[in-house]
Amino acid sequence: MKILYLITGLAYGGAETQLVRLATALKARNWRVNVVSMLPPQAFTDELQAAGIPLATLNMRRGVPDPRAIVRLLRLIRQSRPHILTSFMFHANLLGRIVGRLAGVPIIVSSIRNENFGGPCRDNVLRLTDWMGEITTTNSRLAADKLVRRGVVPGDRIRVIPNGLVLNEFKVNDSNRAGLRQQLGIAEDEFLWLAVGRLEEQKDYPTLLQAFQILKQGGCKAQLRVAGQGPMLETLQRQIADLGISDRVIFLGLRRDIPLLLDAADGFVLSSAWEGLPNVVMEAMAAAKPVVATNVGGVPELVQEGVTGFMVPPRNAEALSTAMSKMMALPESKRKAMGQSGRAHIEVNYSLERVVDQWEALYMELLGKKGLGKVAEK
Repeated sequence: MKILYLITGLAYGGAETQLVRLATALKARNWRVNVVSMLPPQAFTDELQAAGIPLATLNMRRGVPDPRAIVRLLRLIRQSRPHILTSFMFHANLLGRIVGRLAGVPIIVSSIRNENFGGPCRDNVLRLTDWMGEITTTNSRLAADKLVRRGVVPGDRIRVIPNGLVLNEFKVNDSNRAGLRQQLGIAEDEFLWLAVGRLEEQKDYPTLLQAFQILKQGGCKAQLRVAGQGPMLETLQRQIADLGISDRVIFLGLRRDIPLLLDAADGFVLSSAWEGLPNVVMEAMAAAKPVVATNVGGVPELVQEGVTGFMVPPRNAEALSTAMSKMMALPESKRKAMGQSGRAHIEVNYSLERVVDQWEALYMELLGKKGLGKVAEK
C-alpha cells in the first residue's frame, strides 16, 4: 500500500523527526512511502534518501501563500496515487485535506503535533475542514482532551498515538563523561543542566535564563548549555549579558550529538510555554537523566512527579529555579534512581517499534473500512 506524508517543512524539530522515523520504519515494513515538504527541506534529506524514500518539495516560501502549491501537490498525488495521505502540522493539515479531497485520495489522516498551533482562527480552520479527512491524530491524551474541548476535533474522530524513540541511540555511557564535560568547560564540582530545542517563543528560554540568574544569586554551582538554533539567539545572548550570567550559560548551536551531550549532563530542563509530547524530554529520560520541566502539553504523561523528575507551572522563573535547586540538592544516588525510572517508563511506553505498530494498526483499520483491507494484506 502507498502512503504519502505531507509536512509543512523539514527541519530539526520534533514533528519532523517523528515523521521521518515513522516513514522510514514503515518503508522497512514494505509500505511504499513518499514524503512531500511544503517548504524546501533543511534537514533529513540524507536519511530519507538512505531509506529509499522519494522526497519532493512544493518550494513554497514561509509566510507567503502560493496557490500554485495546490497544482504541484495535485500533480505529485496523481503521480504516486497514494492510498493514504498523512499530514503533519497546521499548514500541511489544511493543504492535505483540500488537495487530498480534490485528488480523490481514499484515506486522509491529519496529525496535530502541538496543543497550541496558532490561536482561535486556526482552530476554526481545522474545525471547518475536519469533515474532509477520516481521522485526526495527536501525540498525547492531554492534548487530545484540549482539542476536543476547544471543538477543533470531535471526540470520536481523534486518536492518540504518542511519539516514538529509537532507544538504542540513548544508551547510558559514562566512559566519555569526563572528556565531554571538559570540552564543554564544566568543572568537576559543577552541576550541568542541558536544554535542547529551537530558539523560539514556544521554548520560553527567557524564563529559563531568569531562573538561572536566581540560581547563581543563591550560590548554586551550576552551568547551563543549550543545544539549538533559531531567530531568538541575539535576543537571548543580550539577556544573558544583562542578567550577568555569561559565565554560566552557553548556546551550543545546532548539535547532532544530543545523546553525547546527555551523557555529560547531570539533569535536563525544559522551560516551554506550550508543547505536544516533547521528544527532548523523552530523550533525556531514555538517557536516564532526571528532568525538571514545565507542566505543559503531554509532559505529565512523561514525567512522574518526584519519581522521574519535577514539574512546575510555565512562565514562572521562581518556581523553575526552586525545582532546579531541589534537584541539585538531592543525593547523586537519588538522581540516578530518578533517571533509571525514567528510562524504564520510556522503554515500556514509547519505543519506536511500539508506536509504529499503532500507526500501522490505524492504517489497516481505515483501509478495512474503505474495503481496501484485503488488498493491504496481500
